[in-house]
Amino acid sequence: MNGIIVINKPKNCTSHDIVAQVKKIVKEKVGHTGTLDPNATGVLPLLLGQATACSKYIISHDKTYKVLLQLGKKTDTLDIEGKILEEKEVDLKELTKQKVEKVFKDLIGKQEQMPPMYSAIKINGKKLYEYARKGEKIEVKPRTIELYSMKLLKIDEIKKQISFIVSCSKGTYIRSLCEEVAERLNTIGYMQELERTQVGIFNLENSVTVGELEQNINNVEWLEKNIITVEKFFRKKDKINLDNRKLQLFLNGVKLTYKFKDDVYRIYRGSQFIGTGTIENELLKRDIVVL
Repeated sequence: MNGIIVINKPKNCTSHDIVAQVKKIVKEKVGHTGTLDPNATGVLPLLLGQATACSKYIISHDKTYKVLLQLGKKTDTLDIEGKILEEKEVDLKELTKQKVEKVFKDLIGKQEQMPPMYSAIKINGKKLYEYARKGEKIEVKPRTIELYSMKLLKIDEIKKQISFIVSCSKGTYIRSLCEEVAERLNTIGYMQELERTQVGIFNLENSVTVGELEQNINNVEWLEKNIITVEKFFRKKDKINLDNRKLQLFLNGVKLTYKFKDDVYRIYRGSQFIGTGTIENELLKRDIVVL
């Protein structure tokens, strides 16, 4: 079973938990293209079988999130899971549609963002949260990210909460963004809820639960509908058809001369999809093979 399936991750489980569950069901190697926090929900694309090699084409995809920001409190993890470090009054004069949208507008674009200490980024072979849990200080460098859009959904003056949708580049930490929004509203805050609604071409509407996958693992029609094959994933790429001799060379790792532009190509033998190859400097080389 080779392909990509989009799982709707529930709360209170890690992305690795989902990978382990799906691996037991499909009895194939399974990989993901970026984790979701345990308390976050939503789109988690999983790569099955030979499709795990597609990871490099998905990991850099842009993402869209639905966010609930809680104002007036700060936690050590910048989300609801952490210990409350500080509480601060929220000025309702700051919680107007006009002021919140002004903050959102000012945040759009490329910027340097400091990752939260409770994150899985590795420094000197250890994850940041490992340093944080031991109370150890480590120098963390900001990372360049980009916010494409931020749309206000609702302001709850009673609960001191703001819900919004943000589209952003890879590497963006929504917990850090929530902290930044709160600061610009002259208070503090943390991420109360997070739902990832889109990763590149994969969206929530086309996702399934682990339970649905388990129930339909022998349902060929359901699998064909919900598993995106490698061929379909690269459907917009041009084709190259190889005869038996060239295909054998290609599969053995020999580079073939093709005066085409540098890109990824779908490789066929007649009507049979073989996988993908990449052309660089007019040389075609093996990339992903699903035979």
